[in-house]
Amino acid sequence: MSEKRTTVATQEQTPQRAVLPAVDVYEDDAGITLLADMPGVSRDLLELKVEGDALSIEGGVRAQTPEGLEPVYAEVRVPRYRRTFTLSRELDSARIDASLKDGVLTLRIPKQAHAQPRRIEVQAG
Repeated sequence: MSEKRTTVATQEQTPQRAVLPAVDVYEDDAGITLLADMPGVSRDLLELKVEGDALSIEGGVRAQTPEGLEPVYAEVRVPRYRRTFTLSRELDSARIDASLKDGVLTLRIPKQAHAQPRRIEVQAG
């Protein structure tokens, strides 16, 4: 008699392909605002990292399964979002603000003080 076993791979065991999230970038005098569409990503599965001049965005979506059940086989794949940006030296990566609402990640990256425009007052006389 032979024994038949079923193996289900987890995310940690096998590398998963990533989807590039659609991103809009807006610049003003004080910095840039980056909007990334990441539907289904929850805050606890979102990871933002700055290493050197690289900003990495990564987020996963949890598969919706009924409580108490585990999938043995699934043809539907849940996306994993991943994108990396090179930050300009003019931007202050230590002061990045991030928020996630309705599947849209909003990052506000201010410019360094020396890179922001400033008004120079002219003295008469």
